[in-house]
Amino acid sequence: MPSAPHEALHRIFQEEPSLFSRTLKALDIPFPEVSSLSVVNTDLTEILPIERRVDTLLQVKSELGEHLVIIESQGKRDPEKPPAWAYYISYLHAKFRREVVLIVICQHASTARWARGPKSIGLPGMPTMTMWPIALGPDNVPAVVDPAVAAEDVVLAVFSALAHALSRSVNAILEALAPALDTLDVDDAGFLAEFIEVGLGDTTARQLWRKMMSTGTYRYQSEFAQQLREEGQVRGETRSILLLLERRGVAVNEAARARIEGCAEVARLDTWLVRAMSVATVDELFD
Repeated sequence: MPSAPHEALHRIFQEEPSLFSRTLKALDIPFPEVSSLSVVNTDLTEILPIERRVDTLLQVKSELGEHLVIIESQGKRDPEKPPAWAYYISYLHAKFRREVVLIVICQHASTARWARGPKSIGLPGMPTMTMWPIALGPDNVPAVVDPAVAAEDVVLAVFSALAHALSRSVNAILEALAPALDTLDVDDAGFLAEFIEVGLGDTTARQLWRKMMSTGTYRYQSEFAQQLREEGQVRGETRSILLLLERRGVAVNEAARARIEGCAEVARLDTWLVRAMSVATVDELFD
């Protein structure tokens, strides 16, 4: 099952699709001027019972026309992924007759370097298909460590924190990000604070973020942090799940709320927390 960091790395582009073009501009990666963006259903399953689902799929309109952008989160090298990526690209190109761009997001620089290299299908020296993914990772995503810079584009700064979750610069990024969130609407800032908490996963950076959220005096002071101070990890994660579902517009009936609030197993809550980032109904949380 995908982890919380895996989900957060691509889900942030669903929450804020325009981050796609801002990220490429920040990295000086050439791309046509974008005029509009929208999130597309990620299910690529065919009639045959073989489920294939990309992480995030964006529909982009630019000066060159309409394109589809696949955003994949990759935790480590995986020889099974290039064939899957080739399938995604060819399927989408054949179905929609649009150019397809593949972006792979990694938290390890070595994984990003692997993903960035050409991936070919065919005989040696005679490739039938070659992919050149755009790989984003701690080796090329800027570390936003200046609070003023973070305040100029908070969501990009959030992405910087997630991409650098395992790097040495993450502490400085989080210290710049916390006050930058204060420049946003309280509800939006609180949601992003929760999103960062989930996306950092089981890392020392998450512990730092929790400490900052529980001891700071920010306007948006997250309800999760307050709950964490008062009742500990279980109640904090319970509250985080309910807040994520509420923010994403997923209706939670009384029975589901009682089940979530009555759970005392941290491992199960962690699973639900990851699912809360993508489920369409509360029933899917428990499947």
